Amino acid sequence: MSVVQPQDGITVVTGEDLRPLLSKAGLQLSEKLLEDYTTLLSGLEGAIASLPDDTSFLPKPDLSKYPRTDINIPSPEESDGGGWATRVTARCTSPKSDLLKGRTVALKDNMAFAGVRCTNGTSMVEWVPEIDATIATWIMDAGGIIIGKAACENSCLEGMSATSVTGPVQNPFADGYNAGGSSSGSGRLVATGSVDMAIGCDQGGSIRIPASECGIVGLKPTWGLVPYTGILSLDAHLDHAGPMTRNVRDCALLLEVIAGPDGWDDRQPPFGLEGDRLKYVEHVDAVVAKDGARMLEGVKVGVLKEGFDIPGINADVAQTVKAAVKKLESLGAAVSEVSVPQHKIAPTVWTGALPLAGGRQAILGDMDGRKQLHFTDRAAKLDAQLTQAQFDALGPGASNMYMGYLWVQEKHGAKLQGKCMNLIKSISDAYDKALQEFDVLVMPTLPTPPPRLPEPGALGTTEGPLKFLSRSIGMIANTCPFDNSGHPALSLPVGFVPAVEDAEVKLPTAMQIVGRKYQDVNCLKVAAAWEKAFDWKTL
Repeated sequence: MSVVQPQDGITVVTGEDLRPLLSKAGLQLSEKLLEDYTTLLSGLEGAIASLPDDTSFLPKPDLSKYPRTDINIPSPEESDGGGWATRVTARCTSPKSDLLKGRTVALKDNMAFAGVRCTNGTSMVEWVPEIDATIATWIMDAGGIIIGKAACENSCLEGMSATSVTGPVQNPFADGYNAGGSSSGSGRLVATGSVDMAIGCDQGGSIRIPASECGIVGLKPTWGLVPYTGILSLDAHLDHAGPMTRNVRDCALLLEVIAGPDGWDDRQPPFGLEGDRLKYVEHVDAVVAKDGARMLEGVKVGVLKEGFDIPGINADVAQTVKAAVKKLESLGAAVSEVSVPQHKIAPTVWTGALPLAGGRQAILGDMDGRKQLHFTDRAAKLDAQLTQAQFDALGPGASNMYMGYLWVQEKHGAKLQGKCMNLIKSISDAYDKALQEFDVLVMPTLPTPPPRLPEPGALGTTEGPLKFLSRSIGMIANTCPFDNSGHPALSLPVGFVPAVEDAEVKLPTAMQIVGRKYQDVNCLKVAAAWEKAFDWKTL
């Protein structure tokens, strides 16, 4: 490390300051070395003290151009079954386009929106951002009206919609059943028509799980296609933000608005993501304008064998999705089975890769090594470890990950993280190889119907994390692999299936369509053709 000239006559760090740190680190220094390092560290402290203010560089909104009014926390009766976390009305006074003119949009409650609380689904940190997420600005620039923050699950680490600090989110087709997580509010609000569109975020399936369970379209875009700037991270190698809508064309439209580089997010290439490559709606329109049997002419669809071989997969789900896949043939697609054996180990690799980086980034707010916007005001409210009160504010999934972080940090360290990253590359390569032969891969989004939510008040009293998390075992088997690999993956509703607990209750299920990286348009085209030809609610 280079040395900064110490400030003359000023000693900031003393031997008394340094000795406890050395003891904690298991190090011993001679008095001469101690004297040298106190001087050097004093120089470091002087450099830190002289740093200029960073807040002048942050994307704070011009509130005269992007005014926001009517900020309020809705009552339970006004929350649309728990879907809303906070209400607001915000628009641009001079939009750059009318792509979203008059369309209402909800932001997931892990996104920064200046002046509006951002709970991230937890009471662990109280935070009102001073900046706007990039894509929030782009939505308003396109004429969209942001009307609130959608509830999200605790720390964005749950597939069940029962852990948010703002309350449980009900399935739009049956109260008492899961709406999916962690973008639970986004899924419900779109499904009920409370909002035209919503933004979700996806690290293990958090767009596609609620999309499947709420009967809407949800796209996890290619990793890096949509800037994640101004959104709370779970793990930068997994973070994706994307559209959640009632139909495929709206999904393409919202993606067109939010895709592209913003100059902040270090996962985005500085060139190549512009112009026609970011046009999606015209391709969707061109496909659905064709005759039914020709809409997918020339498209090769690979049915992922391992996507149907998940332990415990529900027979009704498998049958419904296979029937939906079969219908692609009637639209002109060439459909055949493909095997990617690495798909089966991908969830295990995802599990191993998450605790170390996710504990630092998601729980402790430490984005070390990332060249992107950092929430320094929120990070100032956290330390190198959680207090008891902060830990107690976590949901079952978040507390389980924090425990995993402590364990992995102590017992495995960087070697486990490195091993998982290497395996992720091999898994991603395997999907790439299959996608050389096929335009898209298809499989069920989720292996089972939406489960029942726990009884109100049970979580944390009669029900501990083990019982709660057992409800979602296997849920992300088909979703998390593509967070790891970065391929685009779209969830399309294809029918209803009976609830496991009550066959009289019918709940949505979905087909997942996976494409080549940066070829999100192929997922949209296949989904649009199927949607145009078939009404999933009547099948």
